Amino acid sequence: MQQVPEALGRAHLIGIGGAGMSGIARILLARGGRVSGSDAKDSRAFLTLRAQGARIAVGQRAENLDAFDEGPSAVVVSTAIKDTNPELVAARERGIPVLHRAQALALLMEGHRVACIAGTHGKTSTTSMLTVALQHCRLDPSFAIGGDLNESGANAHHGEGGLFVAEADESDGSFLTYRPSVAVVTNIEPDHLDHHGTAEAYVAVFADFVRRVEPGGVLVVCADDAPAGELAARAESEGLRVRRYGRAATGEQDAHVLSYTPGDDGGTVRIVLGGEERDVHVAVPGEHMALNAVAALLAGLELGAPADGLAEGLAAFGGVRRRFEFKGRAGDVRVYDDYAHHPTEVAAQLRAVRHAAGSGRVVVVFQPHLYSRTELFATEFAEALRLADEAVVLDVYGAREEPRPGVTGELIAERITGAGVHYEPAFDRAATLVADLVKPGDLVVTMGAGDVTQLGPEILGELDRRGG
Repeated sequence: MQQVPEALGRAHLIGIGGAGMSGIARILLARGGRVSGSDAKDSRAFLTLRAQGARIAVGQRAENLDAFDEGPSAVVVSTAIKDTNPELVAARERGIPVLHRAQALALLMEGHRVACIAGTHGKTSTTSMLTVALQHCRLDPSFAIGGDLNESGANAHHGEGGLFVAEADESDGSFLTYRPSVAVVTNIEPDHLDHHGTAEAYVAVFADFVRRVEPGGVLVVCADDAPAGELAARAESEGLRVRRYGRAATGEQDAHVLSYTPGDDGGTVRIVLGGEERDVHVAVPGEHMALNAVAALLAGLELGAPADGLAEGLAAFGGVRRRFEFKGRAGDVRVYDDYAHHPTEVAAQLRAVRHAAGSGRVVVVFQPHLYSRTELFATEFAEALRLADEAVVLDVYGAREEPRPGVTGELIAERITGAGVHYEPAFDRAATLVADLVKPGDLVVTMGAGDVTQLGPEILGELDRRGG
């Protein structure tokens, strides 16, 4: 078994229930490390972590640092943890080293050949696809993903294959901690400007990330995305090897996408790879997901996996929790849940949902995420939501931000034309409103990065009470 880095031998994770933090805890525990942690509320992740030996407290207090007699060798935090957190304050007062989540993950990557998947959109799905495809090739990669794989229900794993696949988060620039040998950039579109400040700064951080690629490494990039294509050209001029994929017929693509054909069980993308045409089936719907699969295919080839095995693994990929995740059926109404929270993601997913709905209508329940993003992209969100037949817009899920005057879900709803639009500021009335709207054959999708995910079961329950 690979050794735990000395700095993380007794790690205390503040916010251990989060997707990134719980993944680090899983890997540490699997390597034999001792883990303690805390979170503001209970989480389903705690059951597995506690079964593996983690000591977890609900509620955050300075005494939580005393789970082990020797005290923690390091306290791990994410950007979401405020300086006033009592455990963080106590750690600094005691002189305990404090590591950012990305620094801890970088320590766990040491000794592996690392693939990091970045991009404004699609990084969780692409990371997941690559992981499943490599597992299908029996390469047993370690992985850390911002969502749970449907195949295993896990967001992280310690593997014995010498490979490490990780989702690289640009939101706070922390992906500059990593040193990948294979870097993937799916696309670049300004986001997280609450941290980066300007669109130019956001684009620049990707250039810095690419410069972190190890000597002899490679960048895999979507040539269809103009900013990503410009990034690739600069990287190439600086001596980095680049592999491209996409539809654009520039003659430079290592994987040239010829067509995408949607089907009842996902879709099939036809590509030219190594001079030969090849069909790659993807079990999740949407052309954007097919492009993610092509990115995973190229990255997997760079990691030494065979093309046929990777394609078979991609065909078997069952998706990620909260990425068009089926929640259930009530009569003839199907309910799904999706994490899309940027206008481009919302539009791409609704186009895929439209095909999945068949002859039925698409009813979307959208919860904006962050006041800054809502204010900046209100018009773009409205344009995306017009792709639905009925759009229910909830109020903003503020997450780490304080409310801003005049910035509510209504800012988006009032801009929607063409679709039936309903602004519902009361979260507890949303399920009833949706049940009033739907008709037999409709497809409902709850969408957003906040607690809108809780609405799927409530909608199904309300429809069941009414007899479907």
